Amino acid sequence: MLRAISELFGGIIILLLLSGSAMAEVPSGLDAATLDQLKKSFPSSAAQRAAINALTANDLHKLVLNREMVNRHNEVFNVKTEVKGITDQKSTGRCWMFAGLNLLRPAARQKFNLENFEFSQSYLFFYDKLEKSNFFLEFIIETRKRAIDDRELQDMLEEPIGDGGWWNYVVSLIEKYGVVPKELMPETENSSKSNRLNQTLENLLRQDAADLRKLSLEGKNVAQLREQKFEMMKKIYQLLVLYLGAPPEKFSWRYQDKDSKIFENDYTPLSFYQEAVGLDLKKYVTLFDHPVHPYNKHYQVNLRRNVADLSDMNFLNIEINRLKEFALKSLFDKEPVWFAADVSWQMEKENGIMAEGIYDYESLLGFSFHMSKAERIAYRASSANHAMALVGADTSKGKVNKWRVENSWGSDTGDQGYWTMYENWFDRYVFTVIIHEKYLPAEVLELLKTKPVILPSWDPLAKEL
Repeated sequence: MLRAISELFGGIIILLLLSGSAMAEVPSGLDAATLDQLKKSFPSSAAQRAAINALTANDLHKLVLNREMVNRHNEVFNVKTEVKGITDQKSTGRCWMFAGLNLLRPAARQKFNLENFEFSQSYLFFYDKLEKSNFFLEFIIETRKRAIDDRELQDMLEEPIGDGGWWNYVVSLIEKYGVVPKELMPETENSSKSNRLNQTLENLLRQDAADLRKLSLEGKNVAQLREQKFEMMKKIYQLLVLYLGAPPEKFSWRYQDKDSKIFENDYTPLSFYQEAVGLDLKKYVTLFDHPVHPYNKHYQVNLRRNVADLSDMNFLNIEINRLKEFALKSLFDKEPVWFAADVSWQMEKENGIMAEGIYDYESLLGFSFHMSKAERIAYRASSANHAMALVGADTSKGKVNKWRVENSWGSDTGDQGYWTMYENWFDRYVFTVIIHEKYLPAEVLELLKTKPVILPSWDPLAKEL
């Protein structure tokens, strides 16, 4: 018996040794033998040669476009909000700002009886850059004694005042600076193409950061550092005026309404906002579908703000089906919904289709992308990178089939600037919606009263849009 057991275990040990030996035969590098096996794994056939010829001479998306889905596509929506006129953020990352102002435009059109109306994005852009610059320099003062390779410090130095933002950035700017009609501060070359402005301003800010940290090492206290910061902010303000023009503080607005009546009134940007829109933007709640973290909890993201003396972005983490439920309630009440999504995947521009499967990669490439939403976020394959507005829905038998989207990429894409988002795309690629508190049940609002869990600035979904 003992001998039999010994022989049995001996056999197992030999098998394990052989298994380990076999595994050890696979090299860590790509040696000649491994490369030869890789080459042999790709079968040479007429179909493969045809695929090579096609892919090397054509755009992949033209080859994998799902024509059946395109043929079934329609732009029928039985729920619509009052929208008119597509905006264009051009070569900038101002989507969050455009989407925010687009939500407010219907109220202004109705108030002034206008066929179309647009707020000045350049006006808010000016103050966003100014506030971000101040926030950055304040952070440098606050962290003056940290090592230069501190992760938060490096995160800020990487992009001190990028174009990106979130809904709370819109709220912060409008509540402090108000809004103006677009003709009072129109787009400039550098508001439409922000790369040069950002490059100049960020290099200046990094130089200022180095100077502030040197002054701290020399023994300067916080009050003295802030005095120096004020001198630095003077240069930043001057630079912004040179690039974008000076923002109006008071203005007289003369306009003609749809009935050909002419009006003229005097405003400040804040008084204009109160008359044109008058909404309390703090009544809107940020909801995330962030499956990496537990649901039904309150979170706050460190360093996600554009104004130094305000709070960072906070959100409630809610499952995706509830986000859709609250968004639909808003649309039934004729109120557009600000939302953020990952627009890197499954978006067909010519027809404006956002649908999982609109590009059939598997049939041509031979493999599929099968990661879950949580895995795509955790492994940095997906993130919220663009903000738009939901302005309609197509419902039947109590179910949403698709959503109408107002984008800010001009009128040359999609259905003259409007896009159609199908239900499966919403599930996989939408991460955030902004909902007025009146559409949220009491149990959801109660979560806002709980102490938020603090997330770091490098959280996978925390990057500015």
